[in-house]
Amino acid sequence: MKTDLFEAPDYYNLDDLLSEEHKLVRSACRDWVKRELSPIIEDSAQRAEFPKKLLSGLAEIGAFGSYIPEEYGGAGLDQISYGLIMQEIERGDSGIRSTASVQSSLVMYPIWKYGTEVQRKKYLPALATGELMGCFGLTEPDHGSNPGGMVTNFRDMGDHFLLNGAKMWISNAPFADLAIVWAKNEEGRIYGLIVERGMEGFTTPETHNKWSLRTSATGELIFDNVKVPKENLLPEKSGLGAPLGCLDSARYGIAWGALGAAMDCYDTALRYAKERIQFGKPIAATQLQQKKLAEMITEITKAQLLTWRLGVLRNEDRVTSAQISMAKRNNVDMALHIAREARQVLGAMGITGDYSIMRHMMNLESVVTYEGTHDIHLLITGADITGFSAFK
Repeated sequence: MKTDLFEAPDYYNLDDLLSEEHKLVRSACRDWVKRELSPIIEDSAQRAEFPKKLLSGLAEIGAFGSYIPEEYGGAGLDQISYGLIMQEIERGDSGIRSTASVQSSLVMYPIWKYGTEVQRKKYLPALATGELMGCFGLTEPDHGSNPGGMVTNFRDMGDHFLLNGAKMWISNAPFADLAIVWAKNEEGRIYGLIVERGMEGFTTPETHNKWSLRTSATGELIFDNVKVPKENLLPEKSGLGAPLGCLDSARYGIAWGALGAAMDCYDTALRYAKERIQFGKPIAATQLQQKKLAEMITEITKAQLLTWRLGVLRNEDRVTSAQISMAKRNNVDMALHIAREARQVLGAMGITGDYSIMRHMMNLESVVTYEGTHDIHLLITGADITGFSAFK
């Protein structure tokens, strides 16, 4: 079992911008990743199995709803703390970060923001401890980048709602105890519904044969005349803006998470380049390898500044969806580029499970697509700066 030797890069002394609480939260999470996640993750990825034994540890480090108020079981931390937790977990693995991100931003967040007080007290404490796990149903087989075209629907049957439709590419679906499902009512208005495992007609078949996010459990959500109690409707916000508000929170976490994956690839490549001897000297002493490493640390430093500033704006409730889109797109693209360059530094060794780089690279190929593709986020920025939408 290989020892996790990760050392985080901080070329611009950005730790000076963090509070002592931020550093303590990050340290606790980093220690847990080194102790519990890193020793098992390569084997889990090779076997394409989600390591469920990590759930209790994720809860203990505050990975589930870190910013949810303490009265509902959360840690009551700020948005920079949440970002740092996502960074450290994805430094370990994107699939594990996806599990935590979905639980926090796509399950707990909508219940907290759009739910009733009864729903908050019923579900949030159990979700914070991992006693309950959730998933988020928005994407459909024929509606990905255009979620407003969804066909999943529910009808008012008097004493309950009747839900029909299907969702796919759903993280956590195979083992989730509940799903936040977005569907249209008879008037075509989108609402969120809390659908619980065990409701008749609700099934969650698992998606297999993935080359990416192999440690994340992915599946479908199928609704065949599912009777949903009326008290399971999230009443405080409707329309497409409701699920997109959840995605803003999740995309913010992804911006931090992708930075973590990039940092791990850079640290691995730097350490290897210093140790690998060719032509009588470490390859780190050659111009081409120094170019790769210098460009990596430059892009990481820029992304660190971007995410930190985004966290400040989010703490101040001044952030825009377009700003979050920019950071998600930039940081994932940056991380993918660094993973590819780092793999080349390691040569043939870079494709093996002895190192994390190829796993990160494959994972990031999903991260660059989910919760808004690279191109969709580019067009969100384009619409924001020009005032013209290119979507229609």
